[in-house]
Amino acid sequence: MNGSTESGLPISPVYGPETLADWDEAAKLGVPGEYPFTRGVYASMYTGRPWTMRQYAGFGTAIESNERYRQLLNAGTTGLSVAFDLPTQMGYDSDHPLAHGEVGKVGVAIDSIVDMRILFDGIALDEVSTSMTINSTAAVLLLLYQLVAE
Repeated sequence: MNGSTESGLPISPVYGPETLADWDEAAKLGVPGEYPFTRGVYASMYTGRPWTMRQYAGFGTAIESNERYRQLLNAGTTGLSVAFDLPTQMGYDSDHPLAHGEVGKVGVAIDSIVDMRILFDGIALDEVSTSMTINSTAAVLLLLYQLVAE
């Protein structure tokens, strides 16, 4: 019995070698580190570059979070995952009335380029990968991060 996906793509109950008779392995699968990157973005996969180890962290002020990031990096973390507080995620400065009671609670408060510079002070951004969980303020925070990196 054949079926289909919700997108209408056909599904067979069993797949075997004959299914791939017209399949171009070089074009579709490739090799690690080369287009189409289906086998990974690194030629040596993760034997030459292990998975990035990171912990979601950020709280209070940029100074407090910077101290935590340095502690994590000194303990062997290979990447940073920045947690921003809710006012920062919503685009409010810490002194905005709607930010009252939420500043620095679930992440770090970032109001300006000065805060972002403090957050990453002493951290080699060209050597540490950074991920950021950001909502509506993604473009602004990415710009601040880029300016600090430059």
